[in-house]
Amino acid sequence: REQPEETPQPAPRRIFQERQRITGLPLYFQGYLSVRHSRCQEFRAYWTELRGTMLFFYEDKKAPAYSQKLDISALTSATNVYPDENGSAQFVLMLSNGQLELKANDYEGGKEWKGFILTVTKLSVPPDASLLPEQLRRMHEVLEKEKKRRITLNNCSSASLNRKSPPSSTLTAMPACFYAVSRQEAIEMLEKNPSCGNLILRPGSDSKNYAITIQYKLDAPQLKHYKVVSKGTSYVIELERQVTLPSLQDVVNYFVTQMRGKLKPYVIPT
Repeated sequence: REQPEETPQPAPRRIFQERQRITGLPLYFQGYLSVRHSRCQEFRAYWTELRGTMLFFYEDKKAPAYSQKLDISALTSATNVYPDENGSAQFVLMLSNGQLELKANDYEGGKEWKGFILTVTKLSVPPDASLLPEQLRRMHEVLEKEKKRRITLNNCSSASLNRKSPPSSTLTAMPACFYAVSRQEAIEMLEKNPSCGNLILRPGSDSKNYAITIQYKLDAPQLKHYKVVSKGTSYVIELERQVTLPSLQDVVNYFVTQMRGKLKPYVIPT
């Protein structure tokens, strides 16, 4: 399909907030990009966002959920930006698992995209004399934000290693719908793979207890999180009226039974 001709504008605030909720990553740069994987024959245009060291591709500018995402943290190199016969500008990202061809609307746009991508992946602003002062200023701003984000991530990782792991029963196996994921990762799993189920058991935010994340549809999609506290040999679901059960499998069964067929434990097919 043809690339849109209009000047890129930010997505409406409501859509921006929804994307922020889904991705959980800071937005550094956005605009239209055409993408071609090494195995594909044609470029395909997407509204594209650079968030952290991830590229998120949307079918159009107003789509709240991305259709594809790509981790570019393992970028090894990027080719020079070169114009094609239609006035667009192309460059190639060399990744550890293959390559990705990108095409911007024009040469300036291509340089800018490449500059921001190199800034977040290499943690330095590229020494490109052809970049404009305003572009360089924004890249330096993004560089500082990404450095702070990396420091926060490292601190969180170090802290989690020192915390007590969630208790596990030696008498019974963990439910099949248990995944060692964060709240945000659980949301993404449910939204991207609804056929696998709509209930996930995961570690709690304090890494000492558990949580249940569910997504179901009534008049509109409902997303809920419930805390499950380990007390001795039992587990307490923190509802308006607390429910105490002897095992985590009983916790899962309780939710499935109470929702009368609206919930299915999330299990990835093997």
